[in-house]
Amino acid sequence: EVQLVESGGGLVQAGGSLRLSCAASGFTFDDYAIGWFRQAPGKEREGVSCFRSSDGHAYYAESVKGRFTASRDVAKNTVYLQMNSLKPEDTAVYYCAAELEGPCRLAPSSTYDYWGQGTRVTVSS
Repeated sequence: EVQLVESGGGLVQAGGSLRLSCAASGFTFDDYAIGWFRQAPGKEREGVSCFRSSDGHAYYAESVKGRFTASRDVAKNTVYLQMNSLKPEDTAVYYCAAELEGPCRLAPSSTYDYWGQGTRVTVSS
C-alpha cells in the first residue's frame, strides 16, 4: 500500500523551529518530486516547497525562502522540511505530496499523485 505519513508538527513560539518529516511506504522517492503544502484556516492550500529527488534540487515559495529547507534521507525513505524563524503566519496544516517524475512545482497541487494526512503547525506570537 502506498502511503505518506507526516510528523513533526506542534506548537512553537515565533522565532522557533520545527522539522517536519514525510515518510513513504510502498514506494521510494527516487523518481518523485516531493512537495510540501500548507493550508491555514479559511485560506486556500499553498505550495511552500518542492524537493526533486532526481537531482536534489529544492524550490521554495517567496514567503518561506531563507527560512525553510527541504532535504531527503535516502536510507529512511523520508523527506524533511526544516522550518526556522517561524512566524505566526506559518500556522497551518502541512501536507507532503509526491508526484511521479514531476518537474517540481508549487502549483497546481492537483498534479500530485499521493498525499499524506497532514500535520498541524501552530506558531504563537
